[in-house]
Amino acid sequence: MPKAPSGDPKRISLREQGCLNTRPQEVIDELFRSGEFFDARDRLQVKYEMLRRVANDGYAVTRAAEAFGFSRPSFYQAQAAFRRDGLPGLAAHKRGPRQAHKLTPEVIDFLRREKQQDPSLRGPALARMVEQRFQTVVHPRSIERGLERSQKKTATPS
Repeated sequence: MPKAPSGDPKRISLREQGCLNTRPQEVIDELFRSGEFFDARDRLQVKYEMLRRVANDGYAVTRAAEAFGFSRPSFYQAQAAFRRDGLPGLAAHKRGPRQAHKLTPEVIDFLRREKQQDPSLRGPALARMVEQRFQTVVHPRSIERGLERSQKKTATPS
């Protein structure tokens, strides 16, 4: 399948929604080789059709996974997500924590007070202080970013 131009509106939309299949050339199922309705760049559509091939058309999991450019474990993950959440479960989700969960307001307040007392303190020293005070290991760069974010929140627009 030829690469779409970078200005292609559908490609841009798929990327923004987290649904862009970065390997459309690996989708070899015949549905995606004919017509315009089936778009191998649409990861959500590809996953759905892979699941449908197994559930409705009797494809073996291995055959379906290969035809749609996925591994068997990815098939089973998609199947579980679809059973649990329906179609939205097939959309990509960011992994990992949704926020700086170790940098609670209490920790940020502590860090800000320490920085006010000694402005020369940097991430590594602050990380050691947090570990001693809160028994929590936080990466020095996470501390610096957390302090930057808290400064932006408290800054008043001019």
